[in-house]
Amino acid sequence: MIHFYVCLKQVPDVYAPLQIKDGELIQDSGRMVLNAYDASALEEALVLTEKHGGKVTAVLAGPEKAKETLRKGLAMGADEGVHIVTEEGSAYDSLYYAGLLAAFFRDKEYHFISCGKQSQDTDAGLTGSMLAQLLELPYATNAVGLTLEDNRLLVKRQGDHGQEMIELPSPGLVTCSNDMNEPRIPSLKGIMQSKKKPVETIQASSLTGDGIRSVTTLLGYEEKPKREPGQKFEGDPEELAITIAGLLDSKENLM
Repeated sequence: MIHFYVCLKQVPDVYAPLQIKDGELIQDSGRMVLNAYDASALEEALVLTEKHGGKVTAVLAGPEKAKETLRKGLAMGADEGVHIVTEEGSAYDSLYYAGLLAAFFRDKEYHFISCGKQSQDTDAGLTGSMLAQLLELPYATNAVGLTLEDNRLLVKRQGDHGQEMIELPSPGLVTCSNDMNEPRIPSLKGIMQSKKKPVETIQASSLTGDGIRSVTTLLGYEEKPKREPGQKFEGDPEELAITIAGLLDSKENLM
C-alpha cells in the first residue's frame, strides 16, 4: 500500500482583481483558491493510488481560513487531511514553509511526498527542493508524468533540453508541473464525503526545528514600471546600424 503525502497551499485567485495602495497589497480575501500546481500533484497521487491501492494524505500549512482549501483536497479524493495553522496575515518565505513541513514529517512514515513545483503567489519554486534537503530525501523536480513500479516512481520531468526519465526510490519527494494532468472537479458526493473525513489540526507554534525561520523581509509592493515607448529611426542603413549599436552598448554598460 503506497502512502502519498501531498503538500497544498492556499493562494490568491490569479484572476481576482488586485490593488496596491501605500505599498500594501489589497486583494479580495474571498478569492483564495488551491494552488494549481498542488492540485496537479494531488490529482496524480489520487490516480496512482486508485490504480495500485494506497492512501493519500493532504497537508496544508496556512491560516485558519485555509481549511476551506484543505477541504477541497479532501473533496477531490484525499483520504485525510492535516492542517498546520499559521498566524493570520503573516508573510512567510519558502524556507519557513520547508522548515515547518520538515518538522512535521520528521517522525512520519510515508513512501512519497508530492508538492507543486511552485506556488501561484510568489512563483519561487523553492519549498519542495528545500524540504527534500532538510529531510535528506532523494527528489525530482518539474514532473510531467509519474508511473509507479515496485514502490518506485518513474518520473518523467521536463528539463532544459527536453524530457528526462528519473527513477525515484522510496521514500522520496517529487515536485509536479501543472502540465501533468487536468485536476478533477470535486463532485457533490465528494464534497459531502469530505465533511466526514478526518482532519488533524496542528498549531505551527508547536512544531520545532532549526529550519523554521524566514530569511526574507518583505519591504512592500509597487506597481510594475511602465514600459518605455519604442524609438523609430529613419535614414541611411549604415548610420542607423552605428546608432543602434551605440544604444545597445550604452544599455549593456548600465546593467
